[in-house]
Amino acid sequence: MPGEFWVLLGADYAGKSSVLSALARRTNWQVASYDDEFLDDGYPSVSRLRGEFFEALREAGRRYSTDFALSIAQTAVVFLRDQALAGSVARPVLVDSYYYKILAKCRLAGLANEQIFAWWRSFPAPRGVIYLETDAGVAWRRSGNGAAVNRFEHYGDQPSREAFVRFQIDLRRLMLAEVRDVPTSVIGAAADVDDIARQIEEIVRSDHGHRSGDRGKGRPVPA
Repeated sequence: MPGEFWVLLGADYAGKSSVLSALARRTNWQVASYDDEFLDDGYPSVSRLRGEFFEALREAGRRYSTDFALSIAQTAVVFLRDQALAGSVARPVLVDSYYYKILAKCRLAGLANEQIFAWWRSFPAPRGVIYLETDAGVAWRRSGNGAAVNRFEHYGDQPSREAFVRFQIDLRRLMLAEVRDVPTSVIGAAADVDDIARQIEEIVRSDHGHRSGDRGKGRPVPA
């Protein structure tokens, strides 16, 4: 069916971008993401608005209302929805995080508006979610022990290992709660990038697994 798509989900520094790049090299799949690596010159507003969001996030509750900051975040959500639904029936569409991760992060950052969130939740559901499991301590090391961490990846104004790890643990919990009604496969991040890409190919191409309501080739989502 046109409009069918899959979501690749995971906490920060789970390796999603590397896996998406590997899949783009290995397959003819369409990758939908608001990261610069996957945007061509036709979407300058997407990249620009991402930068504007971080400025609004820093001043949320002061110069800007939380709704204002959330409204900028919403542009990324709508962009991903549009990309997901514009895919060709001839090839799979793999969407980076969809609205699940942004919604969970907004809640953790205090940018909560249940009316807006209800609209996001009314968007079409993916055919399946593939979740990359990552230990929060490992993610902290991948961030250069906080050197690469941004304000939307930790609690408080300043990054610390404790603030980052708590945020990531809570982020995982909220994201998995958002996808509890969607067929979900979990892949351990201990595997290398090419192995993860192969596992994802197998999951997506397995009509039997997801058309029958099975949870695919990955591990079941932990309770």
